Amino acid sequence: MTVARRPFSDPDSVARMAPPEPLARLLANARPLVMGILNITPDSFSDGGKFLDPKVAIAHAKRMAAEGADVLDIGAESTRPYGGASAVSLDDEMARLKPVLPETVGLGVAVSIDTIKAKVAAWALSAGATIVNDVWGLQRDPDMARVVAEHRVPVIVMHNRERADPAVDIVADVTAFFHRSLEIAARAGILRTAVVLDPGVGFGKTPEQSMTVIARLDEFKGFGLPILVGASRKRFINTVSPSAPGERLGGSIAAHVLAVANGARLIRAHDVAETVQALRVFEAIRGSR
Repeated sequence: MTVARRPFSDPDSVARMAPPEPLARLLANARPLVMGILNITPDSFSDGGKFLDPKVAIAHAKRMAAEGADVLDIGAESTRPYGGASAVSLDDEMARLKPVLPETVGLGVAVSIDTIKAKVAAWALSAGATIVNDVWGLQRDPDMARVVAEHRVPVIVMHNRERADPAVDIVADVTAFFHRSLEIAARAGILRTAVVLDPGVGFGKTPEQSMTVIARLDEFKGFGLPILVGASRKRFINTVSPSAPGERLGGSIAAHVLAVANGARLIRAHDVAETVQALRVFEAIRGSR
């Protein structure tokens, strides 16, 4: 089905309205923002199983908040960008979230819910989460856009594909995907300015394509929306410098600093303290010019 596409710069008054809280408050900072990852899953590619115990998960959330995370992103179903994740039932996902998410909300840091299920997103928002992070960009669960619109919260729409295809023009593919997501959002009544774009490093992409979307990130600036990049510990780093996921801090920081230089406003990372420090130094040096 062919969908009519809006131009990058939406001229109507809705597009010029301020984004809903907490996005407006966070983006008022000139510096790039850091989103700390909290995976309460047994099979995430980097830290699966480490934070299944609610007490351990909450302690990790507190640590990331103390280290300077602007947002805490909580997920209870692994999306494993390289495949192999086990599907999680609604009941299991909720069971993992219920002892952790409300406690995390109480830390006073913005909390996003990383889920592809609209029912999970609705519960998390009612429990205090204020951002939805959908790794299928509103294109998987048909109720997700409605839930986001009804709660009037920001949504991160991430590009994804069922499988990588080296023959695809990945920048064109990401661009077309974002257009579709924005159309879905608009039809549901989500403010355009409530949307954050994520090109989905590692998801449905070859390592070369993941590097391409970071290198060409500025080509997505035409949408006029904040861009999030999550390159933390991703496999493309291993293709450049062979390493296990837990040994990719240097590569993660290099990718994230370059992403910010190319226009990213939010960085999603496992290693919060090191990422915060790297971005502060980068911004200080850039400001010295």
